[in-house]
Amino acid sequence: MSTVSLPDPVTRAPGSGHVDLGRLAAELRATVDGEVRFDAGSRAAYSTDASNYRQIPLGVVVPRTVEAAVETVAVCRRFGAPVLSRGGGTSLAGQSSNVAVVLDWSKYCSRLLDVDAERRTCLVEPGIVRDTLNERLAPLGLEFGPEPATHDHCTVGGMIGNNSCGASAQRTGKVVDNVVELEVLLYDGTRMWVGATDDDRYAGIQRGGGRPAEVYRQLRALRDEYADEIRRRYPDIPRRVSGYNLDSLLPERGFHVAQALVGAEGTLVTILRARLRLVPVVRARSLVLLGYPDIAAAADDVPRVLPFQPIALEGVDDKLIDFEKRKQLHPAALHLVPPAGGWLMAQFGADSQPEADEAAARFAEAMRRPGGPSVRRFVDPAHEAQLWAVRESGLGATAFVAGMPDTWPGWEDSAVAPDRLGDYLRELRTLYREYDLDQASIYGHFGQGCLHNRLPFPLTTADGIARFRSFLERAASLVVSYGGSLSGEHGDGQGRAELLPVMFGDRLVRAFGQLKAIFDPDDRMNPGKVVAPLPLDSTLRIGPDYRHGDVDTVFGYPDDGGSFGRAVLRCVGVGKCRRQHGGVMCPSYQVTREEKHSTRGRARLLFEMLDGTARGGPVGAGWRSEEVRDALDLCLACKGCKSDCPLNVDMATYKAEFLSHHYAGRLRPRAHYSMGWLPLAAALAARAPRLVNAVFRLPGATPLVNAVGGIDRRRELPLFADQTFQRWFRARRPGGTGSRGEVLLWPDTFSNHFSPAVGQAAVEVLEAAGWRVRVPEQALCCGLTWISTGQLHTARRVLRRSVEILRPYLRAGTLVVGLEPSCTAVFRSDAAELFPDDEDVATLRRQTVTLAELLHEHTPDWRPPTLPAQALVQTHCHQHAVLGTAADRAVLAGAGIAATFLDSGCCGLAGNFGFEQGHYDVSVACAERVLLPAVRAADPDVAVLADGFSCRTQIEQGAANGRRAVHLAELLRAGLRGERPLPRPERRWAARPRPPASPVRALVGAAVGMAGTAALAAVLSALAGARRRP
Repeated sequence: MSTVSLPDPVTRAPGSGHVDLGRLAAELRATVDGEVRFDAGSRAAYSTDASNYRQIPLGVVVPRTVEAAVETVAVCRRFGAPVLSRGGGTSLAGQSSNVAVVLDWSKYCSRLLDVDAERRTCLVEPGIVRDTLNERLAPLGLEFGPEPATHDHCTVGGMIGNNSCGASAQRTGKVVDNVVELEVLLYDGTRMWVGATDDDRYAGIQRGGGRPAEVYRQLRALRDEYADEIRRRYPDIPRRVSGYNLDSLLPERGFHVAQALVGAEGTLVTILRARLRLVPVVRARSLVLLGYPDIAAAADDVPRVLPFQPIALEGVDDKLIDFEKRKQLHPAALHLVPPAGGWLMAQFGADSQPEADEAAARFAEAMRRPGGPSVRRFVDPAHEAQLWAVRESGLGATAFVAGMPDTWPGWEDSAVAPDRLGDYLRELRTLYREYDLDQASIYGHFGQGCLHNRLPFPLTTADGIARFRSFLERAASLVVSYGGSLSGEHGDGQGRAELLPVMFGDRLVRAFGQLKAIFDPDDRMNPGKVVAPLPLDSTLRIGPDYRHGDVDTVFGYPDDGGSFGRAVLRCVGVGKCRRQHGGVMCPSYQVTREEKHSTRGRARLLFEMLDGTARGGPVGAGWRSEEVRDALDLCLACKGCKSDCPLNVDMATYKAEFLSHHYAGRLRPRAHYSMGWLPLAAALAARAPRLVNAVFRLPGATPLVNAVGGIDRRRELPLFADQTFQRWFRARRPGGTGSRGEVLLWPDTFSNHFSPAVGQAAVEVLEAAGWRVRVPEQALCCGLTWISTGQLHTARRVLRRSVEILRPYLRAGTLVVGLEPSCTAVFRSDAAELFPDDEDVATLRRQTVTLAELLHEHTPDWRPPTLPAQALVQTHCHQHAVLGTAADRAVLAGAGIAATFLDSGCCGLAGNFGFEQGHYDVSVACAERVLLPAVRAADPDVAVLADGFSCRTQIEQGAANGRRAVHLAELLRAGLRGERPLPRPERRWAARPRPPASPVRALVGAAVGMAGTAALAAVLSALAGARRRP
C-alpha cells in the first residue's frame, strides 16, 4: 500500500488579497441566475451577524437555484475571491461575517426536494427554514428534530454549518446526529456526495479517481494519523461543538464524511443539498417546573432528573425572569412562575396527552421530597407554550436591559458533562465576580450541560478589550479543566477559534489545519474562522475607534440615555424579524425576503451610517444616505418590532428620525405633503365635503389627483363624511346618567372626518356604561401623519398645541379615550419620545386608554351587552405593539362574541404607506398573506372587526367581495340595540360615507373650472404658512 502524504496545514494569515470588484461583479451579473449586489447598502446589511464582529463583504449574491450558486463559486474562483455561505445570519461567534462574496441561500434555495417516509429521510436545499420544513413534513408525522431558539427563522444549511442543537437535542441529538448525506462543492469546483463510507463505498470512490478519490485518501490518512489523539482529547459529553468533527471519521463512527463536515462553518465546503434523518413528531407534551434556591442548586439536581428521560431539560435563573419583567416580555407567562432563585423546566413527550401527563405526574411526585425543589406541573398547553417562550427569549431578554450595563456574547455557550454542571457553574460565577461580570443571567440546556449568557464586557475601551481577552483565556482553561467544550452550541468562528489549542492541544489543531488544506488549500472558504483565525479581539463591531453615533435628534430616546446610536445598537442580530410568517414583525421582510427590508438589515445600515467610512464602512453621507433611505422606504412603520423584537427595536421611530434629517431643508416626496398634511386637508375639505368627494370622483380626476399627490394610481381616496363627528356631537343632547364621571373622547382625524359613525357608536356605548362624554370643540390632532412622514418639528408643534388644550382635563384626572389605535398609540408612546421631560405629556400617556380598556379596567361592574355573534378580528399593528389586546379579548368574551383573532400582522396599508407611489404591490402582498384571504373565506354572518381605519380601508378596497369591517364601538352598539347578526352585518352596523351620485358629479363639473384654481391656491397657501411657522 502506498503512503498518502498529508498536506501542510493552512496557517497563513487570512486575507482576500486584491480582487477586481468591478470586473467580478460584472461577470457575476452576466453569468449567475440570481441577484448580484455590490452596492454599499447590501454590503452594510451583511456586515455582521449576531456576534461581536464586523467585516464588510465584497458583495452579495442571492442565487435562484443551486446551480446558480455553483456558478457563483466558479466565478469567484477565477478572481480569487473568498466565499461565505450564509443562512439566517444569526451566528454568535462571527461565522457569518467576512470580507468575501456572501452567498445568501435563504431567499430562493429553500425547496423540499423529496421525502422517504419509510426510511425517515428527506432531501432539502440549504435555504429552507427549519420550521417551514417541519410544517411540510407534519402530514407524515415526521420532523427534523434539532430545534434551536431561532427555529422559526434559521435555515437548515446554517444549522448544518453550525451543528445546531437547541432544547430538543435532549431527545434528538445535535444536527451532526441527524445528517445522512450531503452534496458539497469545493472551492476548486469539485462537486460530490458524501456520507458514511464503508470499505465498499471507499473502494468505489477510489476506482472513480479524480479529486474525490484524492480527498477520501487524505481523509483516511488524516484519520489514521490522529485517531488515538482524537479518542483521547475529544470530550465525551453531549454538547461538544468546538473544533472540526474529526471524531466522525473514526472507524467506529462509520468514517462519516458528511458528519465530519457538519459544524465546519463554511470553512471547508459549500453545502448544496442535504439528506436529513427525521424523527416522529412528539404529539403531546407536559411540563414540570422545579424551583430551587439558586441556579447552581438547580444544576446540581440535573443527574436526579435525567433518569426520567425528559425530552427537554432547561435551566433558568431569577435574573432572566427579572430582565423579562423589566422588558415586559411574556407577562402572562411570568405570572405563572413560582418564587425561586433558579428553575429547571422538564418537558415530557408521548403519542397521547394522557401518556405525557402521566410521565410528568410520576416525575413530579418523585421530585417532591423534604428539602427538595418546589414542584409545579402544568396541564394547560397554552401555559406550557408561554413558559417555553420565556426560555427561548433568553438571548434577547438579557441584552440591553434598562439600568444594566450592555451585554455581549463571547462566553455564551460553554458545556460540561451534566453531572459536573453545578460545580462548573459555581467556579464560573467566581470568575465572573473577579472580572466584574456577575450581573449576567445564566440559563441554558442544563440536561446536556450547556450554559447560556451574555456578559457585560467593556468593549469600547482598549483596557476593556484586554480584560475581554483575559477573561476568555481564563474561562477556556476553566471549562477544559472540567473536561468540557468551549462551545456547546454556537461554534468557534472567530470568537473562540484562537482558544482551540487550550481544548484540543497543538497537535489536533494542526490536524484541523490539515483538514482545511484537504478541502480548501487556498483558504478561500470563509477564511479566518476555525483555522488560522483572526484574533478574537480584532474586527470588533464596536471598540475604541467606534463612533458612538451621538447625534442631535428630534426624538428623545429616553430608554437609551438620549442616544440614537445606542438605540440602533439594540439590534444584536437575533433575526426574529426574519420570520416568514406569524407575529407583526416584519411585514416588508415577509413579502420581500430581503435582508435590507428586515428590521435587522435596516438597523445594520443605520449603524453603518452613524459609524461612517472612518473604519472602512460602505455607507457615507450621513443623514443624506440614499442607501439608508432605500432600506427604510419599504418600512411600514408598523411598530411590530417595538413589541415582537426581544430587544424592542423601534424601527418606526428610527425611520421617522431619519426622514426628518434626510429631507431637512429640501423638497420631500409629494406624498409627504398630501398624506403627511392630511389633517389640514381634511379640515379644509370639511367645509364642503360633498363637493370635494364629487370632484375626486369625476372621470379622470382620480388619476390626476393621485399623480399630483404622489399616490398610487390603483388606490381610491377615502370619502369625506358629510358631517364631522365633532359637528355631530355639538348638535346633540347628552344622554345617560354620567354617574361614573367624565371621559374625554379624542376626535382623531379618521373618526372625525372619514368614519364619524365610529365616534357616534362610541358615545352611545360610553353613555350606556354610565360615563359623561366630552369631546373637544377645537380642531386637534395627535401629529401621527407628520410623525410617519418624518416631519417631526411640525409634529411637535401640533402635539404641543393639543396637549395645551387638553391640559385642564389631564390635570383634573380625566381619562382620554382613543378610538383609532394609531392615534392612541401616539399618546401612549411617540409623544413621550418627542417630549421626554414634559410632565403633561407623561400624564397624557398614563391617562390615555382604548375604548376596551376603559370598559374593562375602569368601569366596575359593567357588563357588555350580549351579542351572540362571531367575529374575525384584525388587530391594528400599533395596538399590538403599544396598546395590547387583553381588554378587547375580555370585552368580546363578555359580550358572548366568538372572536377569532387573526395572526395576520400588519394589514399592509399602514396609514400613508399603502397609498404612496411605489408601495402598492408590497402593501397588497402584506394583506394577501393572511388578512384578505381570511376575509374572503369568512361566512357572511361573521362580522369582520377592525378598529384601525387603515385596516378597514385595506379590507374594503382589497377583499373584492363587498365586505366591510366594523369597529368595536359599532359592534357593542349593535348589542345595546338588541340587534342580531344577519348576513353581512356591517351593512347595518357600520355606516360609511357614500360616493356621490352621478347627477351630483355632473352638477359639480360645471363649478370645478371656476373654483378649482382658487381652492388649490388656498390649500397651498395654508400649507406654506404652516411650514413657515416656527
